[in-house]
Amino acid sequence: MKFDIITIFPQILDSYFAEGQIKRAINKKRIELAVHDLRDYARDKHRTTDDIPYGGGAGMVMKIEPIYRNVEKITKDSLFKRKDIRIVLLSAKGEIYNQKKARALSGKYRQIILICGRYEGVDERVAKYVADEEISVGPYILSGGELGAALIVDSVTRLVPGVVGNERSLVEESYETGTTEYPQYTRPGEFQGWKVPKVLSSGDHQKIKEWRRKKSKQL
Repeated sequence: MKFDIITIFPQILDSYFAEGQIKRAINKKRIELAVHDLRDYARDKHRTTDDIPYGGGAGMVMKIEPIYRNVEKITKDSLFKRKDIRIVLLSAKGEIYNQKKARALSGKYRQIILICGRYEGVDERVAKYVADEEISVGPYILSGGELGAALIVDSVTRLVPGVVGNERSLVEESYETGTTEYPQYTRPGEFQGWKVPKVLSSGDHQKIKEWRRKKSKQL
């Protein structure tokens, strides 16, 4: 699977993608990841990617032209002739992201293009004519779409075959079964007087399974 992130701050997530599971997935060639500097697709000497909004108002709005050119370049001039590429605009007014959406993205597409907005928003024509959908990562306001893009890359990458070592764990994780995961403990069995529940060291697998079921919270 290929991820392309469009942003005016291409180095903002370097450290996150350079470590942990994402880095291992890249090294194992399970995913490809490219971050694109939107300013490279502006055509004025100042590399302008935003402008004042029509109708007035505070702040600046991301321009459609550089975004369109960037997406067109990524899709190799086939912007409107693709079935296995999904173009996502990170937007506060988008559909709230969840595990079901992560599953859908991982199962249907070979490439996901993530457009990161900034300032007061993005020219609506990007949402209407360029992107396939708008996604919001939560009911709150962020400075830009970069953190949301990283969240999507991370959650979808986990579902790519061969990325997670024990794929059984994916089935048992929170949100996959309609519940949050049960509490987890490890050694030592007692610390500062705080003890691990006895049932977990009882060796009775049926009782342990029932305890975990009861402790999982329905969503």
